[in-house]
Amino acid sequence: MRHRSVADLMTPTAVSVVPGTTFKEIARLLDEFDITAVCVVDESNRPLGVVSEADLVRRRAAGAALDTAGALMSSPAVVARPEWSVVRAARVMDRARVKRLPVVDAEGQLVGVLSRSDLVQLFLRRDHAIQEEIVEDVVTHTLGLSPSALSVEVVDGRVTLSGTVRRRSLVPVLLRLCNSVDGVVGVVNRLTYEDDDLRKER
Repeated sequence: MRHRSVADLMTPTAVSVVPGTTFKEIARLLDEFDITAVCVVDESNRPLGVVSEADLVRRRAAGAALDTAGALMSSPAVVARPEWSVVRAARVMDRARVKRLPVVDAEGQLVGVLSRSDLVQLFLRRDHAIQEEIVEDVVTHTLGLSPSALSVEVVDGRVTLSGTVRRRSLVPVLLRLCNSVDGVVGVVNRLTYEDDDLRKER
């Protein structure tokens, strides 16, 4: 079962500027590329910070004389790696309270950008595709269960599992695996079991 990585969702052509780029040039780039922020990089294409639309508006409203990317940027840049899972990237984004993450390679050079709107694409996945992955990959391939033993219903990304598994210990495993499937927003457990192997272990 393969989960989406940052590389799968990021925009690979990040618009970037250098510290000396002017306020007006940044505003022009935001408008031209229809984006809400640009990454500020050094001479080696390594992210130093980010200048967002909000930064421009806030600084201009305050009457500040800051007119270059180096002075306007939020720094240091909070970055992600292409191989990260999207869950890890989302947690970093939430913890840092940012809406986008510059993506860097092993040398720390900018290779793309991941935005909050990119992550939203995961939750637009069709219910049928989610159901198919759970039945084929989770139930049949990973756990080796018969697909006819369980009922998997998916409505608006919410999964309802019902049916009977052989051992009670399989229930939390099944729930965890279903929750990790791209596009799942929640799992309702209506499973029963034949053998309470967890009780025997106590």
